Amino acid sequence: MAERNRGKLSNDDKWFAQKWHASFKDAVDDVCFLLSRGYGENSALQLVGNRYRLNKRQRMAISRGCCSDIQSTKRRNSEIFARDLLSKVIEIDGFNILIFLESLLSRAYVFKGRDGVYRDISSVHGSYKRVMKTEEAIYIIGKILSDLDVHSVNWYLDSPVSNSGRLKTKLLEISKKHDFNWQVELVFDPDKVLAKSEHVVISSDSWILDQSQQWFNLNKLLVDSYGAHDNLIDL
Repeated sequence: MAERNRGKLSNDDKWFAQKWHASFKDAVDDVCFLLSRGYGENSALQLVGNRYRLNKRQRMAISRGCCSDIQSTKRRNSEIFARDLLSKVIEIDGFNILIFLESLLSRAYVFKGRDGVYRDISSVHGSYKRVMKTEEAIYIIGKILSDLDVHSVNWYLDSPVSNSGRLKTKLLEISKKHDFNWQVELVFDPDKVLAKSEHVVISSDSWILDQSQQWFNLNKLLVDSYGAHDNLIDL
């Protein structure tokens, strides 16, 4: 049986309440400053997290929102927009994007980073389990890309993740039902495949975005269309 929802823990309303938002912005300012001057991500996050007395989950959110000035510029220069997707081949970081939308539809907190990308703080921990919003999320992704008249979509799923084969089957079932032009591949390391792609990449993974020739910010479009604005935090 599918789990109830994705991504939101019982104390999240406390740890991501409005009173924290100014501190989050200051913390992200500080981490981005340090990253831009060559500090390592872990050391920068530890230093800033200690200063603002952030707990582990808050630090996770902060880490999702930070990048150096060079990274931000590079990502914005390689970003393409909805008008550019006509007849393009799209390659999707499968678990990354699906889990984000499941979290969004489940009203978990999501965070807008300094690169303009929204991210969640969920993870699969080696095993993916479907939730109540899984099939709806898959359909929404397919419908949006179909409406944008893309040529085809290649999904990449991490083969070491438990239940990746079942998710592949579900993706193909939904694509057949709705006539989405999809291919789904199980690969050991989707990050490396997507980083070398010559097509349009959809991911919120920072390393993938830094390597990509061109990428589309699907998460922003999803937030604009389906976001619960009380659970969106602009870092």
